[in-house]
Amino acid sequence: MPADNRSELFPVVDLSGRVVGSATRGECHNGSMLLHPVVHLHVFNSRGELYLQRRPLWKDIQPGRWDTAVGGHVDYGESVGEALRREVREELGIVDFRPEAVAVYEFRSDRERELVHVYRTVYDGEVRPSDELDGGRFWTPREIRENLGKGVFTPNFEGEVGLVLK
Repeated sequence: MPADNRSELFPVVDLSGRVVGSATRGECHNGSMLLHPVVHLHVFNSRGELYLQRRPLWKDIQPGRWDTAVGGHVDYGESVGEALRREVREELGIVDFRPEAVAVYEFRSDRERELVHVYRTVYDGEVRPSDELDGGRFWTPREIRENLGKGVFTPNFEGEVGLVLK
């Protein structure tokens, strides 16, 4: 079973996104509350359905829950835009898309703090989820609304889905 690389290096940022240091994944996820940037891409098809990924059971955060189509950390020395393109390519095999910026917000859980950069796109091409994911599928807005608050989705997704569902 794979595992997250706890020694992977992330930038530590202030609320404006300015890099103020660095820390490992393990340090960022151990309750230290070091603010680190992440990217999220919500992928819609032209019918208005939203693609969600299922987090594998081996993940250290929210295993087995449905989540934003693409979510990943910005690596130390990488820009937000570079991280977004890398994560979308790695997680879904998508290289040709137009991201639309939606929001930037601070997310807090009991283990971590993230500065989340939220984007959306409309994409009708082939989606090829990586082996790092436990698959994925398109959901109708109604299906999503009917399952909110039932432990199906990650808290992070539930907190931001209102930003992208019209």
